[in-house]
Amino acid sequence: MFETALGLVVGYLAGSIPFGLLLSKIAGLGDIRTIGSGNIGATNVLRTGNKSVALATLILDALKAALPILAFSHMEHAGFAAALGAFLGHVFPVWLKFHGGKGIAVYLGASLALSPLAGFVFVVSWIASAVIWRTSSLSALIACVTTPIALAVLGQPNGALVFTLMSALAFWAHRENIKRIRSGTESRIGQKSD
Repeated sequence: MFETALGLVVGYLAGSIPFGLLLSKIAGLGDIRTIGSGNIGATNVLRTGNKSVALATLILDALKAALPILAFSHMEHAGFAAALGAFLGHVFPVWLKFHGGKGIAVYLGASLALSPLAGFVFVVSWIASAVIWRTSSLSALIACVTTPIALAVLGQPNGALVFTLMSALAFWAHRENIKRIRSGTESRIGQKSD
């Protein structure tokens, strides 16, 4: 129980580091929360036009989930708790009054760290959906549906349960995107945001 609680806390603290905000400010791009979706994630950083900062944000956001999970990998439940903690920390960071990102890069990093095959399913699902519909948010949501299924098929029911919870939170974080997808007004990949 102590290890599980520790994994959750360490995961949360790592996940709450707002790399998108920090890197954007360091790069002289200003406060990322004032453009596009107002999000601190890599997709919104990309709206500044700076691909290298967006890529760095994506990598660091994935690593802030992967590293705590790997640190607790010898304790199964603590690893799952670290995954959930990192996701919660990114979406609800205490340093930003609990207004964070949508958690997709963190979800990717967590899936790769816990099960490379499930991470592969996430990536393939995202890419296939992006090619078909050219909508980043829809691709992310589809990948968030396929990943828990992949974990269940791979014989990891605890992982499937944790990732189902993370997927539900990802859908909640994307609620405005879902409204725009349904109305046909969601921006497409490569399209400039208003």
